[in-house]
Amino acid sequence: MSIVTAGIDLAKNVFAVHGVDENGKAVLVKPKVSREQLLPLIAQLPPCVIGMEACSGAHHWARQFRQYGHTIKLMAPKFVTPYRMSGKRGKNDAADAAAICEAVTRPAMRFVPVKEEHQQIILCLHRTRQGFVEERTATYNRLRGLIAEFGIVLPQKIACLRREIGAHLEDLPGYANQCVGDLLTHADQLDKRIEEYDRLIAQAARDDARSKRLMQLPGIGPNTASAMLASIGGGHDFKNGRQVAAWIGLTPGQYSSGGKARLGRITKAGDHYLRSLLVMGARAVLSGLSEKQDRFSRWARRLVERRGYWRAVVAIAAKNARLAWAVLKYGEDFQMNRGAA
Repeated sequence: MSIVTAGIDLAKNVFAVHGVDENGKAVLVKPKVSREQLLPLIAQLPPCVIGMEACSGAHHWARQFRQYGHTIKLMAPKFVTPYRMSGKRGKNDAADAAAICEAVTRPAMRFVPVKEEHQQIILCLHRTRQGFVEERTATYNRLRGLIAEFGIVLPQKIACLRREIGAHLEDLPGYANQCVGDLLTHADQLDKRIEEYDRLIAQAARDDARSKRLMQLPGIGPNTASAMLASIGGGHDFKNGRQVAAWIGLTPGQYSSGGKARLGRITKAGDHYLRSLLVMGARAVLSGLSEKQDRFSRWARRLVERRGYWRAVVAIAAKNARLAWAVLKYGEDFQMNRGAA
């Protein structure tokens, strides 16, 4: 076959494949391909560009397909939607595969970096830990809601809640006392799980030379360093640090028209978890400034005075994202003291 570009609509068990030649003519249309048949089908194709949406399993399939000489490009699903041309084909798997095949050829398309297996292992730690954190938060919120039904309202801070709730347990009637006790026990178990995952993430960060270099930046600890490394790898899929900051959602949205530039709030696009880590690190930097007189601290202090606290937080987070890209991209050649200044 003279296939130069192919699009695959991923699913759990049934996939759709659409391939075109150099003239854009469809020469391979398979609306139903089972999971067992997909890899043999792709293996027999000549090396070509294969586009897929960045969804569950996409990175696994990308690594599999690359073994046969194919060039894999992953795209955010929202960037593929305009190419579906629903007025002509409707919404189905075959139309999705054709839209992916069309979208992957666009010169201005933005692509998602393909993650290696070791990157996804680290991200598993982060995703599992974050799930436990969210579950713990939900547990305490559930507990507050239950005791509020009996007229007991306690502070939102977890430490205050744990300290004061013991005096109110006897005031809870019937089975309510047991329910609250079970919720507190479950929260304790989640605390232990989170501490264990913190230890694993910190150990993984200490074992990687690139993570240790990232942790030299102000506001970047083991969690942020390992998450950044697992998310962008060596940074080779980005042209510069600003692209990384925009990919994380730390750059302002543009509403420009008529030659007049209008910048709004940050876009909050991309990885919410990675963005939250960078923002929390920036807040830690500002809270620890004190009377430090190094170049970075003076810059951050002036930024707060000139633009306000929250704009300074976002600026420091975006700066750290750009510096992290430079550290990963250039390695030992990047002068850390100059970049962080």
